Amino acid sequence: MITDARPAPEDEVTVKRWHRWIKPGALALAAFVVLLSPFWAPLILGRMDFFRVRHVEVRGARYLDPADILSRMRVDTLRSVWDGTREMRDRIAGHPLVRDVAIDRRLPGTLVVSVVEHAPVALVPTVNGFLAYDERGVVLPIDPTAREVDVPIVSNPDSAVLRLLGAARSGAPGLYRRISEVRKDGRELVLVLDSLPVRALIDVTLQRLADLELVERDVARRRLRPAEFDLRYRDQVIARLP
Repeated sequence: MITDARPAPEDEVTVKRWHRWIKPGALALAAFVVLLSPFWAPLILGRMDFFRVRHVEVRGARYLDPADILSRMRVDTLRSVWDGTREMRDRIAGHPLVRDVAIDRRLPGTLVVSVVEHAPVALVPTVNGFLAYDERGVVLPIDPTAREVDVPIVSNPDSAVLRLLGAARSGAPGLYRRISEVRKDGRELVLVLDSLPVRALIDVTLQRLADLELVERDVARRRLRPAEFDLRYRDQVIARLP
C-alpha cells in the first residue's frame, strides 16, 4: 500500500508561515543580545584571567607624574579591564593639575588613561623661587626646576594678565610663544615680544595685539629697528625709533 505523506494544503500554509518568521525572529534575538552586551559581557568576561589589568598607559601628561596617576588609580593584579572605572576617574580628577580625564580599555589587559592638564600660562617670581599659575589665577603644583616650563614671566599674578595669557595660549599660540615677559604698571601693560617692548592698556585684546603684525612687516620692509611699539592709542600702532 502506498501512503502519501505530503502535508495537507492547510498544513503546508502553516509551515510556510512558520518558516517566514524564523529569520526575522533570529535577527531580533541577536539584536537583543547585542543590546544587552554592555550588561552581561563585563559580568562574564570580567571573571577571565585573560582580561586582568597588566598595563596602564597614561596619555597627555606633560607636567603630571604618571606615578601620581597610578597611585590614585589603586590598580591591583586581580582587577579586570571590564571593571567599572568611575571611582578611578574621580580620584584622578581630584589632582590639582587634572582638568579632565577619561579611561578606556585596550584589550586584553590595558587601561588607557587620557588626561587634560591645567596648563601653566605664567611664572611669577617669589622669594622662594618661581610659582606656576594657570589662567584661572591658581597656583599649580609644578616645580620649574624639575620640569621645563616655557611660559612668560609676569611681575605679579594679576587676574587680567593671566586671562590674557590664557587666551593667547589657546587662541593665538604663535603670539604667545613670542611673549617672554609681562609687566603691569597701573592701568598699563608692557609685554616683551622677541625682546621688544609693547605698551598696551590693561584691557588689551588679542585682536588688538594682532594689529602689530602689519606694522611689524612694514617696519621690517623699511629695514628699521624700533625701540618699542605702543598700542595705547585707539586705532593706532606707534613704532618708536631709537
